[in-house]
Amino acid sequence: MKFATLANGTRDGQLLIVSRDLTRAVPADGIASSLIEAIERWEDVEPALRQRYDALNDTRNAAHSRQARAFDARACAAPLPRSPQWCDASAFLNHGRLMERAFNTAPIPDFDTIPLMYQGASDDFLGPCVDVPQASEADGIDFEGEFGVVVDRVPMGVSALDALAHVRLLVQINDWSLRALGPREMRTGFGFLQAKPSTSFAPIALTPDELGTDWRDGRVHLRLHVQRNDEWIGQPSGSEMNFDFGRLIAHAARTRQLSPGTIIGSGTVSNAAREAGSACLAECRGIEILEHGEARTRYLAFGERVRMAALDATGHAPFGNIDQQIVPGCSGGTEAR
Repeated sequence: MKFATLANGTRDGQLLIVSRDLTRAVPADGIASSLIEAIERWEDVEPALRQRYDALNDTRNAAHSRQARAFDARACAAPLPRSPQWCDASAFLNHGRLMERAFNTAPIPDFDTIPLMYQGASDDFLGPCVDVPQASEADGIDFEGEFGVVVDRVPMGVSALDALAHVRLLVQINDWSLRALGPREMRTGFGFLQAKPSTSFAPIALTPDELGTDWRDGRVHLRLHVQRNDEWIGQPSGSEMNFDFGRLIAHAARTRQLSPGTIIGSGTVSNAAREAGSACLAECRGIEILEHGEARTRYLAFGERVRMAALDATGHAPFGNIDQQIVPGCSGGTEAR
């Protein structure tokens, strides 16, 4: 099944069931008003949601076709405009190792055996086509293309194998980062705060079966195509994820249960082959430092656009597209950084 959330002025928006080809949608009225409600009541509402989804995709069902509307991603909020928890990992070790080499930082202890993960803000996720306000170009505005999972209630101490049974939906993510602010926050030992502004999502959250064999081994086996304005940045594949989503969920739930609607991110998609390009500018800059002795790629400026789409073998984008412009936000205040 494929879902989206119509931005309707409420905190959680209106749940839409979207056709497989992303051309039409029907409200989930009478089943669940929002996606977070659907996740919280999944066992109860899943059969009715699937029945309506099947009817939407049945072109012979004239009555249901009359209820359908054209699907417009520009009218969508994030699939979950807010969630009880957002935990982001760094599951592609190639990215971390490249950054260590380029910026000559000390290796992180247990980097190869224990997933890195931080808890981000989950109260203000951004839709796929809204302008993205940032405080200052001097903050080093960057994007990070990722995949993520939305889980139901996960018990504390779940195994990595059992954890995958709690995945209800898959999502595509742009985890915005402010590179000038990150190093100081990492040195404090308290993790990211100002360096991680509101995260953006592609319009569609989908059940794993929608990807067929492109969802296997707890990984999304799709290439994430990333553009800056009209410039190609990369198309790395999610298949090279070192820690699969089962490991990531189990890591987050080691000492506590996870609430329904918790989102777990993969971290920046990164491949060992340089021809795959990158899913963030920091990695581009790191490669330039290793190859040329200096970073040549600048971070984003106001007015620039970022586009992301995970494409399957047929060129279809099952999550839809992220297409956003950076715009000036508040001044950021006068706090020393």
